[in-house]
Amino acid sequence: MRRYLVAGNWKMNLGPAAGRSLAAAVAGSLKGRKLRGDVLVCPPFVTIPAVAAAADGNPLLLGAQNCGDQDGGAFTGEIAPSMLKEAGVSYVIIGHSERRQYQREDDDLLVRKINLLHAAGLKAIFCYGELLAERKAGREREVVRAQLEGVLPRLQYADPYNTVLAYEPVWAIGTGETATPEQAQQMHAWSREVAGRLLGEQPAASLRILYGGSCKASNALDLFSRPDVDGGLIGGASLKVEDFVGIVDGAEASRD
Repeated sequence: MRRYLVAGNWKMNLGPAAGRSLAAAVAGSLKGRKLRGDVLVCPPFVTIPAVAAAADGNPLLLGAQNCGDQDGGAFTGEIAPSMLKEAGVSYVIIGHSERRQYQREDDDLLVRKINLLHAAGLKAIFCYGELLAERKAGREREVVRAQLEGVLPRLQYADPYNTVLAYEPVWAIGTGETATPEQAQQMHAWSREVAGRLLGEQPAASLRILYGGSCKASNALDLFSRPDVDGGLIGGASLKVEDFVGIVDGAEASRD
């Protein structure tokens, strides 16, 4: 069975003091437990050093929300993957729907970023998923296939150990619409099928695919019990200790 991954995406929330406190509380809640998966927090860049001591991999891992597409030089405001590695980061979120929308990130840019972070020894959490209009038009499979085809075959070092997929039903985030566990499973199974064509069936079978919709403690067990749902990329629920640890509890229960 694939190890689950519960990844907290803090987005533009929590400065160093608040981030340190939250990470320490989460790590304390999980300390001493023999987890059957991995738990990760991804703070804003300025909060990473403050969180690093608590998110030392035992049991909490440290991630970042983005990286630059160059490994150094005159690129004001950018952060190189090698810098994140030095800061203690092990995972980096790439291609989140918000960055696709607001920063207009495209496949070429995402490929450059993922190849660089793989070369630096970091793991990528590659996000993709359809918009509300695309879902209502019945184009969700077409959109997901195109997004995966636009990136996965172009990666130089991708394998199930350094690459995680994160399916984001963008139509179910902040729209009033709700994605059911059955819908999540359908799209995860489709994602794995497409990944099998692109990377090979055996690597695709080992690839972890996270659910990036509205996951909370009350629905985590139902979601993560689905055969192709290997955890979650968690937004708002990752900002409160009891909510985030409750999702981890759901992930653990899904492995019983």
